Amino acid sequence: MTQNLAVDSARLWSSIMETAQFGATPKGGINRLALSADDAKVRAWFKTAVEAVGCTVSIDAMGSMFARRPGRNNALPPIAIGSHLDTQPTGGKFDGVIGVLAGLEILRRLHEAGIETEAPIEVINWTNEEGARYAPAMLASGVFAGVFSLDYGHSRADRDGIRFDTAMDGIGARGDAPLGHPLSAHFELHIEQGPILEEEGCTIGVVSGVQSIRWYEGTMIGLDGHAGATPMRLRKDALLGVARVIEATNRVARAHAPDGLGTVGLIENRPNSRNVVPGEVFFTIDLRHPDDATLAQMDVALRDAVAEIAEADGLALTLEETWTAPAVHFNPDCRARIEAAAETFGYKTRAIVSGAGHDSAYINRVAPTAMIFVPCAGGLSHNEAESATEADVTAGANVLLHAVLATDRALAETA
Repeated sequence: MTQNLAVDSARLWSSIMETAQFGATPKGGINRLALSADDAKVRAWFKTAVEAVGCTVSIDAMGSMFARRPGRNNALPPIAIGSHLDTQPTGGKFDGVIGVLAGLEILRRLHEAGIETEAPIEVINWTNEEGARYAPAMLASGVFAGVFSLDYGHSRADRDGIRFDTAMDGIGARGDAPLGHPLSAHFELHIEQGPILEEEGCTIGVVSGVQSIRWYEGTMIGLDGHAGATPMRLRKDALLGVARVIEATNRVARAHAPDGLGTVGLIENRPNSRNVVPGEVFFTIDLRHPDDATLAQMDVALRDAVAEIAEADGLALTLEETWTAPAVHFNPDCRARIEAAAETFGYKTRAIVSGAGHDSAYINRVAPTAMIFVPCAGGLSHNEAESATEADVTAGANVLLHAVLATDRALAETA
C-alpha cells in the first residue's frame, strides 16, 4: 500500500513559500532569529498545520516543538523527523525549513492516505539550531541529548544581554513536556550547503556524519587614541591585532588543507569611531575539520599564533573556547534505508560528510540517526540568495518518507 506513496510536491513547495513570509527580507531571504516575533509566528503556523492532521503538539522547556501522530503501538518510541525553523539574520528559505516542512508533508500524506504506522511519527522543530542569536548552535537539541544542562541553555544571552529563557517566555514558547524522551530513530532532510551534489549531478546525499567543530570568543584590548594625534609607532590598535588574527586563522586552516576550515565571522569594534584608534575588539573564530585529532592540532596552532600576535603588538588578549562538537558518524541502518529509498525512486546518490553542524549531530548520541542532503544552487547557504529546486526538495522528501516507513516496518517486525 505504501510502495508508490509520494509527497505532494506542489503542496510542499507552497508551504515553503508561505512560511518564508515570516521574517521575509527585501532580497528574498528570511531573517527569523530564534525566539523572535517572527519565530513565534512560524511556530503558531506549524502548530495549526500539524493539529489539522490529527497530531498532538507538546513543547519542552527549551521551546522545541514535538508534533506526534499516533501509531498502532504507542508504547514504541516515535520515529522522529527533525530540523529547525529559525534562520540566520540574512538566511534563506531552505536551510532547516525543508526538514520540518517535509515532515509536515509526510504527516499530511499519511493522513489523507489513511495509513496507520506501527510506531508514532513525530515531527520536531528544534529551537535555536542556528546559534545566530544564542550561542552555541544546536542549543535545544543539545539539552535534549544531555550535552548541555537545562540551566546552561536557559542562561545563554544574546548580544543585547537578553537571556534565552526570558526571550522564550516573551513569545510564550516555553513548554512543560519532559526533556529527552526516547526516540526509535531520527531523520533529517537538509540542503547540502555546499557544491558537491550539484557539481556531480547527484540528487541525494546520504550523509555519513558531521565534521568536528570548535567555536571561540576572543577580546583584543589595546588603547583608544586620537587618529590624528597618536603616532603610528605608539599605537596599540586592537583592530589591527584582530586583522592579524583573521589572517592567522586563514593560515592555520590552509595549512590543514583540503579539509581544514577557519572563519572569523563576528567582530565588534570599540569605540567604533572614524577618528579613534580602536581600543577593544570582540571577535569569534570557527574552526572545522572532519578528524578530531587534526582539529586539535589546528587548535594548538591557532592559540600559539593568536598569542604571538597579541604579544608582538603590545595588546592584551582573552580567547575562550565556547563550544566543541566532536566528529559524528551516523547510524548504518538508517543510512541504508535512505540509500534503499533513493534507489527505489531512481535518484542518483553519493555518500557525503556534512561540513555544517546539525541537530542530528546531538540526537545521534541518544537515538539511531541519519541525514539526507539535496543540492542547493552553487552550494550557497546562510545567504538570502540560497536556492533549491522544487524537484530536488521533493526528491528528498520522498526519500525521507520511505526511510521512515522502512524503519517503521523494521520496528513492527521486532515489536
